[in-house]
Amino acid sequence: MAQQHLDPPTGSVAATAPPDRGDTPLGDALAGYLRAQATEFLRSLRQHRETGGAANGGGESGDAARALRHSARRISGSLHTFRPLLDADWSEGMRPELAWLSGTLAREHAYAARLERLIGALNRLSGTAALPGQTGRAPAASRAGSLTVGAAKAGALLDRQLTLARTRAHSAALQALGSSRFHAVADSVAVLASEVPLAPAADTTDLRPLAAAAQDRLSDAVSALPLVVAGRPYNAEALVHGLSADTAPQPQDAPWHQVRLLLRLHRYAHEVLHRGECPVDMRLLGAGTALNRHRDAAEAASAAASAARTPRIAPATAYALGVLHADQRHEVEAARFAFQQAWQKEAVPTP
Repeated sequence: MAQQHLDPPTGSVAATAPPDRGDTPLGDALAGYLRAQATEFLRSLRQHRETGGAANGGGESGDAARALRHSARRISGSLHTFRPLLDADWSEGMRPELAWLSGTLAREHAYAARLERLIGALNRLSGTAALPGQTGRAPAASRAGSLTVGAAKAGALLDRQLTLARTRAHSAALQALGSSRFHAVADSVAVLASEVPLAPAADTTDLRPLAAAAQDRLSDAVSALPLVVAGRPYNAEALVHGLSADTAPQPQDAPWHQVRLLLRLHRYAHEVLHRGECPVDMRLLGAGTALNRHRDAAEAASAAASAARTPRIAPATAYALGVLHADQRHEVEAARFAFQQAWQKEAVPTP
């Protein structure tokens, strides 16, 4: 899962069923939502092309790329939640293409944010000033400042590895945006903006049971989390596999990542039901923010561990990377604690 922060709500999110307004949300509400997201996708694509077409640059082009990803994810998520109401062949063919697009476009930003996070943590751990806000990326040596030798070399190593990964992701995004595969996706979304391939019974089918099923899947996944452990701000068990030779992801992380995805699907389902007019649920907003922090810290810790496995690095460099890895695993635990605190609050929507 590449870095993708909580999408800004099209309307907002509620944790409860929509208020009774005397109108049951049917297939036409889903069609209207999908058309609106398809229109936003096409608008963002046009803006992206008009502002230079950089895959993940700053300014208007970067904003357009983010809006493009957000629309793609909303369409894909709605196709997943409400798939019984859509043409099966079309839906199953469209979803993986949208997932491919949003994932490809997000990767470059993810590597850049991960590098900034890790260099900032190295600065903090060594007692130097935090990284200044900047749009460009300063050389690793100047960013390291007065870090200790081990931390400075660790920062330089991370800079080389993550900058290379970012460059490759940038090239992959540019290649994807010029590919026939992307043009096929854009053509399909253009058709969706005017005609949604609903199943025959969709016009008379209530959307709420499908949205409730998405909420139930989220609740079941949260129930399976070790929230008792997350109730403590530090969980030493999470460090056991940190810098071992095994490069598999942390076994504790996967269920939390799954909850993050299910929370997003739940939010999108309620956007469909409420036609973008539901109040913001601060409980879900806080939970989503905590899960984003969890994902970012977990991936940063993994990057530090991967750098520490680089052959023939100096002991001081490996030590600094080990401290950095432990710091980011502490951040993981803090995010789990924040999620636990947010989730167990009463749901209080804001008008």
